[in-house]
Amino acid sequence: MKPMIRLLLLCLALISSAAYGGQQPNIIFILTDDQGYGDLARHGHPLLKTPHTDRLHDESVRFDNFYVSPSCSPTRAALLTGMHEFRNGVTHTRAPREHLWKEAVLLPEILKTAGYRTGMVGKWHLAWDDSYHPHQRGFDWTVQGAKHFDPTLVIYDGDKKPNRVQTKGFREDIYFDQAMSFIKATGDQPYFLYLATYSPHAPLMAPEEYVAPFRGKVSDDEATYLGMIANIDHNVGRLLTFLEESNRDQNTIVIFMNDNGVTAGLDVYNADMRGSKCTIWEGGSRAMSFWRWPGKWKPKQVDALTAHLDVLPTLCDLTGAAIPPAVAQQLEGFSMVPLLEAEEPVSWHDERYLFHHVARWPSGMAAQHKYAMAGVRQGKYLLVMQCQTLRGVERGNTSANYTEENAQFHWGVTPPDQWVLIDTKADPGCLTDLASSQPERVKTMAAAYDQWWDDVYPDMVARGGESPLHEVTQSGHDTPATTRLRRSRQAAR
Repeated sequence: MKPMIRLLLLCLALISSAAYGGQQPNIIFILTDDQGYGDLARHGHPLLKTPHTDRLHDESVRFDNFYVSPSCSPTRAALLTGMHEFRNGVTHTRAPREHLWKEAVLLPEILKTAGYRTGMVGKWHLAWDDSYHPHQRGFDWTVQGAKHFDPTLVIYDGDKKPNRVQTKGFREDIYFDQAMSFIKATGDQPYFLYLATYSPHAPLMAPEEYVAPFRGKVSDDEATYLGMIANIDHNVGRLLTFLEESNRDQNTIVIFMNDNGVTAGLDVYNADMRGSKCTIWEGGSRAMSFWRWPGKWKPKQVDALTAHLDVLPTLCDLTGAAIPPAVAQQLEGFSMVPLLEAEEPVSWHDERYLFHHVARWPSGMAAQHKYAMAGVRQGKYLLVMQCQTLRGVERGNTSANYTEENAQFHWGVTPPDQWVLIDTKADPGCLTDLASSQPERVKTMAAAYDQWWDDVYPDMVARGGESPLHEVTQSGHDTPATTRLRRSRQAAR
């Protein structure tokens, strides 16, 4: 199927470039790693000063009811394909369950048919094996290097052999330098640049100048986490200045998103939300989503239920890139162009459902975890069943991942075998269960979830979502030790 789609993409390249009438915008898509929705001064953070991201917020169309997946690889799989991560076999952040299904057609592959040069800087997290590598998935130019300070970059440029470049400085500063170099080198050709930071994901490290303002106000880890976000803000400012000073600003769309809920900053501030990364509560998946195109879109807030699934169809719509029919049939998102362009609130897929699952089940046990850490959204409502297997929380533990004292709140479980219904706009803390007062809504949303699971489950299994977890080397190959571990796990099953 994939070779046939590739042939169709080549044909569509000629059609798309001829059919698109307007000037095609450049696109910079910034995705931060483990930054929470609340980790922004504009969203009320009591310590962070983020003047540049605040400016981006103020000058953007802001999707304030926007959701991603509860962890990073699943989010990346969904936004790059327009399909739920389960359709792509991505159910974890460890190999091989973070391997993005080989037959999937990715956003950069489609944008190339409309004449775009495609670049990717930073974190991939969808498998580094050669055939899964971003330079094999539609990106013309890629830059990787994860070390915090003085990273050695591995740069792929077209069909050339990868070039290794030793650098000096902090990783995210270097990423933004590389991004601006890519833009300058692209010239007049329209480009799509996917800039995925590692910050503020652990291990936590940042230049002291960014960490110092927070020392003594919070723990050392929290101070470093906030410093990493302050550094991202600094680089957002550098990028916006570069676009303006080089006269590229007016024809460049800048998108800013985070990939899942908050992590190390959970106990500092979470915008009144319950839950963190890898929970099914509101704070696990709500994300920032800022879309800025000066002179084209008036800044505003949009409250329609939107998601990472909508990124691919929206960008294809904006660029005139034709989506192959076989791909279009699989898309689970919608073009947000009507929301971006409307000057007044408009009706837009008001009845849509979004389905969430944390999916950290032991390999081979998806069926037993159908309702563990699962949720479905419609409008302002979240139907949720938080995992019954969080035994420490059930026993009364106050500490858990990302929190020293608030585990009962952020990781609290729901009653056994019962759905809980939350009005997330009125109750972001997810404290009031409306299930008993709205039984018909619960019944309808639960039935939608069951239907979705039954539909997606075979694809998820067939495409690698149940494969035994194992560790791999940076080259993508098992070590002898991990091979033995994988085989022992398989034997245990």
